[in-house]
Amino acid sequence: MADNTTTWVIDPSHSTVGFVVRHLVSKVRGQFGEFSGQIMGNPEDLSDASATFTVEMQSVNTNQADRDNHLRTSDFFDVENYPTMTFSSTRVEKTDTNTYTVYGNLTLRGVTKEIPVHVEFLGIAPDPWGNTRAGFEASARINRKDFGVNWNQVLEAGGVMVGDNVDIHLELETIQQ
Repeated sequence: MADNTTTWVIDPSHSTVGFVVRHLVSKVRGQFGEFSGQIMGNPEDLSDASATFTVEMQSVNTNQADRDNHLRTSDFFDVENYPTMTFSSTRVEKTDTNTYTVYGNLTLRGVTKEIPVHVEFLGIAPDPWGNTRAGFEASARINRKDFGVNWNQVLEAGGVMVGDNVDIHLELETIQQ
């Protein structure tokens, strides 16, 4: 079926890339609508696999236009100078039957840091059009300040408006090429 030279391309119409960050006393969720990527390897055993991923930062959507426009500015993503966020895997560690930690270089705002991404393989199935699909769920936590995303506002009562930690969550459906 699949081996370590098989390419699996992300199907963006059946995938999501989202994030959660603390705001005051609650959390704000958002998504990116434009992204692409691929996995090279056998999804049933990712031990020797590699992955690349690109997110178009202007496609941010938090369901609030003013906030989305602010996120696109130099206060946050600076999409004029850094239109994409990229991830390229460097190694994979199997943690259980269908789970892995995929380490890779995340580049955001021109800063590259190695991060761990926790991945669960969800299965393989044929689709009605003759393709073979594989599903994955992935998550990571980054500190936005590690990537130069430093904007914040100090509150009168103490504390800050935006948390430092950002949780990234991906639901990915891929198509075997």
